[in-house]
Amino acid sequence: MQAYTISANTEYSNLPGEHQVLAIGDFDGIHTGHREVLQRALNTGEQLHLPAAVMTFEPHPRVVLGLSQYEESITPLEEKLKAFEALGMSHAYVVKFDREFAALPPEEFVERILIGLQVQTVVIGFDFTFGYQGKGNADTLVALAKGRFAVEVVRPIHMGGEKVSSTLIRECLLNGQVEKAARLLGRPFSFRGKVVTGEGRGRTIGIPTANLDPADAYVIPGRGVYAVEAVVRGQRYGGVMNIGWKPTFAEEGGQTTLEAHLFDFSEMIYGETVTVRFIGFIRHERKFVSAAELVEQIRSDMLRGKEMLDEHLH
Repeated sequence: MQAYTISANTEYSNLPGEHQVLAIGDFDGIHTGHREVLQRALNTGEQLHLPAAVMTFEPHPRVVLGLSQYEESITPLEEKLKAFEALGMSHAYVVKFDREFAALPPEEFVERILIGLQVQTVVIGFDFTFGYQGKGNADTLVALAKGRFAVEVVRPIHMGGEKVSSTLIRECLLNGQVEKAARLLGRPFSFRGKVVTGEGRGRTIGIPTANLDPADAYVIPGRGVYAVEAVVRGQRYGGVMNIGWKPTFAEEGGQTTLEAHLFDFSEMIYGETVTVRFIGFIRHERKFVSAAELVEQIRSDMLRGKEMLDEHLH
């Protein structure tokens, strides 16, 4: 899959000169609702014998417009592009979303961007907006298309009476509800991180841990202990991860660390990148009166983590 960057001043002669089906959205998380949009584009492309492409925005428009205090992503751009490719998209257009692009009126977005890309069909989610101040919606898009391209609108997906959305998934993660987040995403939430040097306390108490520094600006689940699955050098290992400031040894409100203890693993992996998938929430982080009490609790956490991982596999 080829990825292209688009700005308000893109020269379209440098882009693929072919008719295509285009899915448009931010797609943060690429959750079950997003995949409905992407799959519709793939299906329509197959029916029309046209390539299916995707357009996404970086950074998130809500951040640029000051409508969100969050700059972290459920799925950072690099991971989104890998997911688009895995799904079978032919091209990805990454819009450099800035104040200049945000100022484009809906008419200009259609004439300069969509017509410039020679789209034959546009596939969007039900809540898609575009153009200056988000004044354009699905009806606007149909009107501005003037029959030059078709518009397909995908209805929302609901689970447990709630609309699947990136906002809901973000809330679930921040509240430690990783099982619910996984249902909404259609897969466990994961992040990539580099193994960095920590305080070495885990090794002194007989439970060595890998301290992880996230490789991108991910949304990180709330403080607590989780059952996780880690991919190290292409191999999967079960484990438990603590996210927090280790109140047994540090003052409350200290720096948040991400420490994973992997089962049946003893290799030195400093400097390597590990992918961690969150399988289940075990407990909230709390302060213990002694290191011995903490070790006893960690061993209990490990047993619960193994149970959760076994349930996940079966």
